[in-house]
Amino acid sequence: MNELLIMLLFLIAAFISIFVGTIAGFGTSTILLPIALVFVDFKSALVLVAITHLAGNSGAATFFRHGLDKRLILLFGIPSVILTVFGAYIVIYIPQNILTTLLGIALLVFSIYSFKKPEFKVNASKINTILGGSLSGFLQGFMGIGGPLRGSFLISYGLDKTTYIATLAAVAVLIDLARIPVYFSTNLLDFQFYYYIPPLIVIGIIGSFTGKKVVTKIPQNTFKKIILLAIGVASLLLIYSGIYPFINSLI
Repeated sequence: MNELLIMLLFLIAAFISIFVGTIAGFGTSTILLPIALVFVDFKSALVLVAITHLAGNSGAATFFRHGLDKRLILLFGIPSVILTVFGAYIVIYIPQNILTTLLGIALLVFSIYSFKKPEFKVNASKINTILGGSLSGFLQGFMGIGGPLRGSFLISYGLDKTTYIATLAAVAVLIDLARIPVYFSTNLLDFQFYYYIPPLIVIGIIGSFTGKKVVTKIPQNTFKKIILLAIGVASLLLIYSGIYPFINSLI
């Protein structure tokens, strides 16, 4: 396939993933990582998706900055950053399939239960917030995907859509700033893909701005249902990606 066409398809996928990710508060990595793996190796995909993730969430945090919750950002963000670095360092040592499948099952159960019990909320205590930040941070560094878990924790707190998106985006930026230097220091990104970086940053800003325009028109109740649906879809993708190698080995 022509190299320019590959890059164009990758950038289109990046825009769509950031647009969806801005609306849902997560999803950029969940959508883009499997697509990136069609074009590049896993380690290079992990870095390119992380850069796209950083650009999109930087835009979202800026465009929704009036909804930032500093307490949640600190309690959720600090443990996320610490565990992200740990996860990023061990990514080359531990197989991911089992953890991916278990995470997908847990998120699927959460989304179905929350749909059936719309009044369900999790107490936004320090322990719950630190736990959520730690788990999602580790998974972001280790698997490149932690947003669905962050979204599950924060949407269950009953946050309004602006606070939800702004806080998730700010935490995601902190996580990305922690893990991306680790990825580069361990030479995960093949040098031939460095020229993808500038256009991905531009796409990140455009995609998050477009998503912001849509979010402002969505009612709060509808917004929560969209998030739960997105978590359900993400969980199915995680389950599939976790069990596919096993099924493929049997064929």
